[in-house]
This record gives sequence, structure tokens and C-alpha cells, in this order.
Amino acid sequence: MDQPDRTEQTPTPFPPAAPRSPSRKTVLKAALAVGVALPSALVGVPALARTTRGGGAPPELTPTCDDGDDPTPQQTEGPYFKPNSPLRTSLLDGNPPGTRLTVTGYVFGLACRPIANALLDFWQADVNGAYDNTGFRFRGHQFTNAQGAFTLSTIVPGLYPGRTRHIHVKVQAPGRPVLTTQLYFPNEPRNNTDSIFDARLLMTMRDNGPVREGSYDFVLNVPQTPGPTDPPTTPPPSGSWRTGASYRAGDRVTYGGRSYTCLQAHTAGPGWEPPNVPALWRAA
Repeated sequence: MDQPDRTEQTPTPFPPAAPRSPSRKTVLKAALAVGVALPSALVGVPALARTTRGGGAPPELTPTCDDGDDPTPQQTEGPYFKPNSPLRTSLLDGNPPGTRLTVTGYVFGLACRPIANALLDFWQADVNGAYDNTGFRFRGHQFTNAQGAFTLSTIVPGLYPGRTRHIHVKVQAPGRPVLTTQLYFPNEPRNNTDSIFDARLLMTMRDNGPVREGSYDFVLNVPQTPGPTDPPTTPPPSGSWRTGASYRAGDRVTYGGRSYTCLQAHTAGPGWEPPNVPALWRAA
């Protein structure tokens, strides 16, 4: 855990430098975690937001990255942002009251490729709905690792008049513009009355004993070259695996002289050959 440093400057801007098929982002996230137990959020299809807009309209999908898809929506900064927050991944100074919360995720560009060393600057209210405007309680910035991943340890923020529960964040890829936005919690009564609330910014939440765990992946407006899920330029090795085939968990195929067992139901697409997607196939 990084230690608070009140004198450190936030480096903004950077110097130049059938079942539904899983999204490209889901597959790539799993590929980033080869050799590591996959979080439950990586196993499955893109999650729907867990709440509805006013009037009961179905929510939109949380944004996924793919060629041509929209980046994460922007939102207002609000009146409580402060520059020069401490560099740290935990905002739990002095064992503050409140329900513990861990937020994890990735930062991607427009072609679903992870962005390393992306800046994330978080700030939020305390358990009583108050912001610290004199110091840096519940404020801190960090950078994504080489796989584009981040982790934040904090508490569930309190409510204050006129707003639903939320966490503010600025996200910036090296040498690119800053995205200012907010993250929201599903099933909050005030989500339907908050004029700023956007269901596309809902985190996926679960309870883990006394700790709440949230996940969200940011998609920045950063052009990238096509990722590894684009169609291969050479014919694949022989075997029983086929593009376009529907597979169920437990199905077995051969590919390139090896046998594989399907881990989750999906429809095979170009670039999703068993050796390339450990989220979908395990070598027998």
C-alpha cells in the first residue's frame, strides 16, 4: 500500500510519452490474468446495470470496449475536487467509520487494449456525506499497472441532499485528455431521482462478508491498433474447434494437436481459438 504524501503533485497533464458471446473486453481481461485465478467478474458476459432509470425503462449496458464503441461517459466535476491528492491505493486513513469497499477494474482504449500507467484520481464523501475540503481524507490518486488494472480501498460514501451515492474520479492516459466522471451503486433509491445519475456508470457490486466489492472498467477515447481478437491472417491449425460453433461448459474440442475443455458457454469467433482465451478453454 502506498503511504500518503501530502506534498506529492498529481501529474496532470502527463508529459508526452445460445448464450451470448463474451465481449472482447471480457476475453482480454482474462488473457491479462493468465496464470492467476480469474475474478468472478471476468467469467461471463457484459453485465447489465442493476437498476433502472425513472419510469422503469430498462438500463443500458455498461460500456464495453470494441472498435467503434463509445468511451465511458463524462460527468460534472462538482464543487469538491482538490488537486495534489496523495499517491495511494487506500483511502482508509485512521480506520474511519463506514462499510469497507474495494473497487477494482481496468482502463482500456478504444480497441480493448489495456492502458498502463493511466492516472486515476478519486475523491468522495465520508460516511456522513461530508467532503474534506481542508485536508485529503477520502482523496487519492494512483496509476494502473502494466496490465491496465487498478484497485481502490475505501468506504461506501454517505449521502448528502440532492445526490445519490457516488464516487468521483478523473482518469487520464499518458499524454491524453482527462476524463472526469462518477461511479454509482446499483439498487440505490435515489438513483431514480438524481438528475446527474447515469446507469452506464453503475459499478457491478457484490458482498464479501462485511466488505462490499465493486468493479468497473473505464474505456478512454484513446485510438489503438486492433487487438488480438481480430481475424487471424493465417489458417488455424487443424482440429474439431470451429469458428461460429456454439459451445457449452464441459464440451471438449481439439485444436493444434491438443485437447481442450470449455469453461463457459459461448459462440466461437475469429481470434478466440482455445490457446488464446484461457477464460473460455482449459487444456486437457
